[in-house]
Amino acid sequence: MSRTRRTGVPASLIVIATAGLLVGGITAPSALAAPSADAVIAEVYGGGGNSGAALTSDFVELGNRGAASASLDGFSVQYLPATPGASSTWQVTKLAGAVGPGGRYLVAEAKGAGGTVALPTPDATGVIGLSATAGTVALVRGTDPLTCKTAADCAADSRIKDLVGFGSAVVREGSPAAATTNTTSAARAASLADTDDNAADFTVGAPTPTNSKGETPGGDGTPPVTAKIHDIQGTTRISPLKDRKVGGVTGIVTALRTFGSARGFWFTDPHPDNDPRTSEGLFVFTGSTSPAVAVGDAVTASGVVREFYPEAPATSTHQSLTELSSAQWTVESHGNPLPAPTVVTPEQVPDAYAPSPGGNIESLPLEPSKYSLDFWESHESEIISVTDARVVGPTSKYNELYVTTKPHQHETSRGGTVYLDYDKLNTGVLKVQSLIPFEQRPFPKVNVGDVLAGVTSGPVEYSSFGGYTLFASTLGTEKDNGLKRETTRKQRSGELAVATYNVENLSPVDGAEKFGKLASGVVDSLASPDIVNLEEIQDNNGPADDGTVAADQTLKKFTDAIVAAGGPHYEWRAIDPVNDADGGQPGGNIRVAFLFNPARVSFVDKPGGTATAPVGVTTTHGKPHLTFSPGRVDPGNEAWTASRKPLAGEFVFHGRTVFVIANHFNSKGGDQPTHGRFQPPSRSSETQRAKQATVLRGFVDKLLAADRSANVVVAGDLNDYPFSPAVRTLTAGGALKDLIAGLPEAERYSYVYEGQSQVLDHILASAAPRGVDYDVVHVNAEFADQASDHDPQVVRFRPGAGNVFQDSLYDWLDRLEQLFGR
Repeated sequence: MSRTRRTGVPASLIVIATAGLLVGGITAPSALAAPSADAVIAEVYGGGGNSGAALTSDFVELGNRGAASASLDGFSVQYLPATPGASSTWQVTKLAGAVGPGGRYLVAEAKGAGGTVALPTPDATGVIGLSATAGTVALVRGTDPLTCKTAADCAADSRIKDLVGFGSAVVREGSPAAATTNTTSAARAASLADTDDNAADFTVGAPTPTNSKGETPGGDGTPPVTAKIHDIQGTTRISPLKDRKVGGVTGIVTALRTFGSARGFWFTDPHPDNDPRTSEGLFVFTGSTSPAVAVGDAVTASGVVREFYPEAPATSTHQSLTELSSAQWTVESHGNPLPAPTVVTPEQVPDAYAPSPGGNIESLPLEPSKYSLDFWESHESEIISVTDARVVGPTSKYNELYVTTKPHQHETSRGGTVYLDYDKLNTGVLKVQSLIPFEQRPFPKVNVGDVLAGVTSGPVEYSSFGGYTLFASTLGTEKDNGLKRETTRKQRSGELAVATYNVENLSPVDGAEKFGKLASGVVDSLASPDIVNLEEIQDNNGPADDGTVAADQTLKKFTDAIVAAGGPHYEWRAIDPVNDADGGQPGGNIRVAFLFNPARVSFVDKPGGTATAPVGVTTTHGKPHLTFSPGRVDPGNEAWTASRKPLAGEFVFHGRTVFVIANHFNSKGGDQPTHGRFQPPSRSSETQRAKQATVLRGFVDKLLAADRSANVVVAGDLNDYPFSPAVRTLTAGGALKDLIAGLPEAERYSYVYEGQSQVLDHILASAAPRGVDYDVVHVNAEFADQASDHDPQVVRFRPGAGNVFQDSLYDWLDRLEQLFGR
């Protein structure tokens, strides 16, 4: 089963968004026919076979609210788009037979390319492709297509026995039912009440197609399997009762999710078995309808066991969530004591991350004492609790954060947890979201190193957005541990300072606040470096995809902001890319660029550099120079397909030439998640970065072949780790040194992703620079309030002259400056 969702959206935001659709709205006339006494439309679903859908086909389900059988001979089901135009027509599916009293009648419609679950045998079949989100369905006496296209005209057509408009449908009874999705339908209440107000009569939830025999996709009409929760969960990641109907499932309600598109409740069997592999908790999915239960209720439930994936199950790389869908339940009693939570201590979670069979781990028996992914899975949907949990991933815009249950595991110097190699993932990291409505308790806004003091508890389940997640019904109190944004020292007069900074899709569309924060970062945090490599500079209108590629307005607005922040009057150099050829946000045309302070360093301008012209290396008097400056490194090479091209620039500082190459390698998009069902995960994006590193290293080798004492700095967002194949290609043989790899392990990071502090940004230098002083300046990645998601970094050095006497004299003068000041 699959549906697209991001859980944990505050209820207050949902209310605001809904209200925004109503304020100032104009109410259209509604179709009002006499309520049907017998046959009515019971459910409509248009997402069949779409992305994320479990069902392969669209359907319309009829029901009979009368006491006698209702004939459907000569009737039809008809469909009209939500906003019909002049050429729109009603599509028709003919019906035959009858729907019994209190019974159902299933009409199968168009079949899509996706999905894995077929409808039960339909009572009638058509080819109508319903919209997944909005439209109008009518039950019609006769088979000729309707001609009405307004609510008033349809209300006057006596052939229409029943009608439902959903989403933005113009034709509807009363107000339209809520919009549906690829994974939800609009269904009438079990009583089949018909008030002629679609919004009142229909609710959105998981599709439940049922034919006249009572068959559903979960079975063939036979009685459900009586099961305990641990029977449903089983000893692997996939339920042994997957897609089966179950009944008699008992437990105590432990938590509710009452907002968002994935509402439901968790319940736990208070009488566990003796197998540590089998969870005693289960989630009951109720769609967009809040469950009518309370924490402490003892319930007996029935439904269909599903495995929820965030994408189509056949192609998903994520793990699934075992849940009960199409559920019904009876509340047996109220106010029962809750089963004791699993109190997670540092020793409980294994240090090993996951089994590594070289493929799908779903069928492997769980080993919760050996692997952390198995530990969390064996507690799926149970209540867990952590105490005084330290934050290792700051609060995000999605109202989520990460804590560690193993506080001493690879601890950074600032309270995070650092990722040091492919086989050294931090197994104690756990995502936290809240089940508490926002108006009752705003989500904590915390930074790395802060603590959720006291107990944080709630059910744990797998989420494709960050792995195993504690959905907190109890949240600890925020304890601010005073994390400060770092600053670096000012370069001395004889030092050249080169920085790199990913400014995260910067364009004039961004407000003054973002420009101001980034400018302060350059001036105050980085101490106004002489050269700044920038990544993710967007074109002049940002994500608008209208052919604009120039970024002069973006760069002017940024350099003006730097001056306003008290910084130097930087100049810039960049090359506009070919439109939509360099990846990134569609329409944004991100590129790398140089800022430089002309009062401290000179840029050697050499014309000829274009988006497609490859820069070369030429030699004059035994010294290398660029054929273009700025110039792009081999931009036509297939290694740079849909990715940013490196930009080489030639600078002169105190009479010495320095080559700086700005980079932004291709992203990790397409890689399998570290917490997914394939172990070890495939890192398919590494292939392109390895090619990019080979091309870039080839260009560096040309510079060093012309002069082995050339001052070369390679900097930027390489989107990879110090231990990756790409970075190892760049550093092979010692031609370039990756400066971040020389820091203590606890300081080796510039980015925080899913609670793991890690390296994406690098500065590499050739052997010629002397007195190298390197610093990662932590101002963004660890903070809830970010100007960018990357931390900048800077290197200060004295460019080598390639002459032992001159370099020694320069070293002596620099030491004097350190002793006596400038």
